[in-house]
Amino acid sequence: MPKLKVVELFAGVGGFRIGLEKSGHKTVWANQWEPKTRVQHAFDCYSARFNDDFTDLNTDINEVDYKTIPSHDLLVGGFPCQDYSVATVQAQGIEGKKGVLWWAIEKILREKRPKYVLLENVDRLLRSPTQQRGRDFGVILSCLHNLGYCVEWRVINAAEYGFPQKRRRTFFFAAQKGTKWYKNMEKKHLEPDFIHNKGFFSDEFKVEQDDSNQLNLIDEVKDISNTQKISDSFAYHFLNAGFLFGTSLSTKKVFADYEGKQTVLGDILDKSVDNKYFVRDEAQIWKWKELKGAKKKKVKRKDGGTFFYSEGSMPFPEPLEAPARTIITSEGGQTPSRFKHIIMDPKKNEYRTLTPDEVEKICGFPAGWTNTGMPDNWRYFCMGNALVVGLIEKMGRTLLT
Repeated sequence: MPKLKVVELFAGVGGFRIGLEKSGHKTVWANQWEPKTRVQHAFDCYSARFNDDFTDLNTDINEVDYKTIPSHDLLVGGFPCQDYSVATVQAQGIEGKKGVLWWAIEKILREKRPKYVLLENVDRLLRSPTQQRGRDFGVILSCLHNLGYCVEWRVINAAEYGFPQKRRRTFFFAAQKGTKWYKNMEKKHLEPDFIHNKGFFSDEFKVEQDDSNQLNLIDEVKDISNTQKISDSFAYHFLNAGFLFGTSLSTKKVFADYEGKQTVLGDILDKSVDNKYFVRDEAQIWKWKELKGAKKKKVKRKDGGTFFYSEGSMPFPEPLEAPARTIITSEGGQTPSRFKHIIMDPKKNEYRTLTPDEVEKICGFPAGWTNTGMPDNWRYFCMGNALVVGLIEKMGRTLLT
């Protein structure tokens, strides 16, 4: 299959682009805009690293004239989990809530009709909102169906495929009618091992064989084309893998099957670390330990009743022989935190936090990638919003087969 022309939305500091260009594809347009901030640090980094002259690279995506976006084969992007409910607008069909970025994606797809779509979101997308589980992903599937796409999804934990971060994300791949991947699903989606062996994700992200020997359980969603009805009343228990082809919807719980090299936190540590990352104050160390410990407290409900809220302990310090936990946007700084990483430096045998370079390597970026003039807290923030580059490189290779 020839190399694809790519459009990258919500580009951040270029994670999709790095992975796809490593696998041979070419980015022809991108957009990165951080709302409510004067200085555009992620855009500045992206611009410095790729030196593009794309029109509207740093413009609010809702203000871009979609007709000016170049023709492309593949649209990619990581977008936030928001409220995807829709309202009927007289004589205009449906309309999503203002500021919800899915609708910008939908409008671009409607205008440009690329062959393929590859998007990333948090794993809770499949079960949101809490009062109508599965509605939001159902709305997305309905939109893609109406635009002529079949869809396959998989929740992937990067650490389960050898990468040094336990980061779970939902990836979904859509293929337009007439394309190779659409024809593949059209021909094979009813076969019992489609998700395990014959789908888009099955070669690079192998899963354990399904020993049930049962046919895929197919639900016929006759209203899938009625996005308003999906928004109003659809609820579904989406599992971590599945597909939509026409009105046929199938989902399965799958488990990673990987026997290759496992990169761990200790493998990516810097050899020389500035003193500012070390935690030497005893009171701070005690606070770190306290915050990482198990918790149980009595909580009062709105109706006057009470319940006990409990949390298990977090590792202190982080084990160097295991992958890192999910990098968060507030990873940086010396302030003690339950969720940030603190390690025992193997050379100095002292506690310290992770450096920006280490966090970049955990996400699969070259060390120093975001060292383009932004402050350290923004370097951590960008990595907290980033994906694991190696996963995208693998998907890019699949697109070449």
